[in-house]
Amino acid sequence: MKFSFFMMPLHLPTENPALAFDRDIALIHYADALDFDEFFIGEHHSGGWETMPAPEMALAKAAAHAHRIRLGTSVISLPFHHPFHVAERMAFLDHLTRGRVILGVGPCNLVTDKKLFGLTNEKLHPMLAESVDIIVRLLESPDPIDYEGRFWSFKGMRLQLRSYQQPRMPLAIASSGNPISTELAGKYGMLLLSPAGKNRRPAEQWSAVEAAAAKHGVRTSRENWRIATCVYLAESREEAWADVEASIGRDMEYFFAIGLKAPYESYPGQPAHEITPRSGADRRDWIIGTPDDAIAQIERIQAETGGFGGLMLTTHEWTGTEKLRKSLELFARYVIPHFRGHTLGYRDEWQRLQRAATEGGVKLGREGQPSNLVRSEDLSQAPGNDPTLMNEQSRRIRL
Repeated sequence: MKFSFFMMPLHLPTENPALAFDRDIALIHYADALDFDEFFIGEHHSGGWETMPAPEMALAKAAAHAHRIRLGTSVISLPFHHPFHVAERMAFLDHLTRGRVILGVGPCNLVTDKKLFGLTNEKLHPMLAESVDIIVRLLESPDPIDYEGRFWSFKGMRLQLRSYQQPRMPLAIASSGNPISTELAGKYGMLLLSPAGKNRRPAEQWSAVEAAAAKHGVRTSRENWRIATCVYLAESREEAWADVEASIGRDMEYFFAIGLKAPYESYPGQPAHEITPRSGADRRDWIIGTPDDAIAQIERIQAETGGFGGLMLTTHEWTGTEKLRKSLELFARYVIPHFRGHTLGYRDEWQRLQRAATEGGVKLGREGQPSNLVRSEDLSQAPGNDPTLMNEQSRRIRL
């Protein structure tokens, strides 16, 4: 399983934007150091909270010091741009990063942006579909292409610099289940970025992608499916909630104001005053607790959806930078290796040693031959084997 970030980003309208952008880019470097796989940034132009107008520029700056992690957009709102410009800029970025770019696209989900550009919901998805078709042709064709569509028309356009990755860079699309988006994901073999949540029905989204891929004769895989949710971890569930509950309520006010209350509702039309941070987090399948809680919840979502290829951590600033980084460190230390299988040998070895200690284990003699039996009480009293620490380690690795 891959582990990624989905950054809007979301910042208080009252703070210094330059410092906020520095934190966003520093988070990419930190994610790279913690061995996360991908980092996606979104595009927004209004509303005051979601502050990144040109994600590819931030990714280009981050790429100078983030040397392994793949970098994507989540998303570029295609109806706002000429598709040639999107294809050309992202192909350029793909070269600057030596082939680590993922072009994530969407129609736009921010009400104030739609109003800013004067676009109705009826136009957005058809514009998205036409733009994706053009971008794919530009990225794949070495020759000039002509296009006559409903929204864009041109003759003899080509990219003089196609993407570093061949035959083209990977594409991704964010969707809550719109049939045009899932059709595009299947038709072009795109990554699907789905929001988690009990009101979202993500399993139905992937079924639609598979059906579209089969119709167009395209091979797809659940490895191409990412599910996004918020995560905050601490040493205990109580500590985690104490750190973030008030800030979740603050952020909910923003999302309700822009018309995104439905994903938080326990029943359709639920009044805002009835929705609490805890009930909203439950409806959205946010992970707030300990590393063990995270492992259990991810496994539950895997079982409910039939499996997916990657988890995306939606970024937030519910508490200070130090605690947020500690949360990510806990995730990287204990959750990621559980799903990648990197600690499987260590866990098996520790279980074997515990069984040997219980049953009467062995020490090696001078010639490497079995010698005196090791009692479990001897093991617990050995240097560096503090029983309290051993219990904590056992809890961490869920033996």
